[in-house]
Amino acid sequence: MKPNSRLPAGVIFDMDGVLVDSNPFHIQKWIELLKEHGIPYHPEQLPAQILGQRNDTAFRFFFGPGLREDEIHHLSEELEARFRKTFRPHARPLPGLTALIHQCQAAAIPMAVASSAMRKNVEFVVEALQLRSCFQSIITGDDVTHPKPNPEIYLKTAARLGLEPAQCLAFEDSFVGIESAKRAGMKCVAIASTFPPEELSQAHADLVVKSFEELSVATLQGLFVQ
Repeated sequence: MKPNSRLPAGVIFDMDGVLVDSNPFHIQKWIELLKEHGIPYHPEQLPAQILGQRNDTAFRFFFGPGLREDEIHHLSEELEARFRKTFRPHARPLPGLTALIHQCQAAAIPMAVASSAMRKNVEFVVEALQLRSCFQSIITGDDVTHPKPNPEIYLKTAARLGLEPAQCLAFEDSFVGIESAKRAGMKCVAIASTFPPEELSQAHADLVVKSFEELSVATLQGLFVQ
């Protein structure tokens, strides 16, 4: 730890690929949906096209920019109900997450969730992990106008915590998520649960780790130098 370092004033978690290893289930639900509608896709490109994106962005990419709001709503409800049903038995925190959350609580660092997912999914996952009481705020894709990589969701989350963005640290696993946090002016730790560390290292995160097991409050403190 550097001698002039300080604790982050707030810690903000993305959800998919950060709180839980849910992204394989998201990829599978999209594969099934695209096949049902006869829409072509490239398997190797699909993760980058959907992970970290809000549903309306991904739907317009695959179904066309003319997709109506009511059509997006119907497809999204169908897609995410399928996800919740399939993922429910597999909902568990990523290794090391709970220990780090407890360290943040002991250090009186407020925590929040900032996820592009619909609120039903976020509430479902947070409740399934029994972590709801740990978070002072939860901001979802339903609460913002501009999806990641726009910084709106992180700026709004910092405001909800009553903090300046530069005082906060975000945990992300996707390229659009990292860009969103950095554009908001936050420190960002990339968790290599979805993409390889060597790829994430090119996304300008302040630190890239393979799992939360490599982290502690002391590690986070070392990212903030006065």
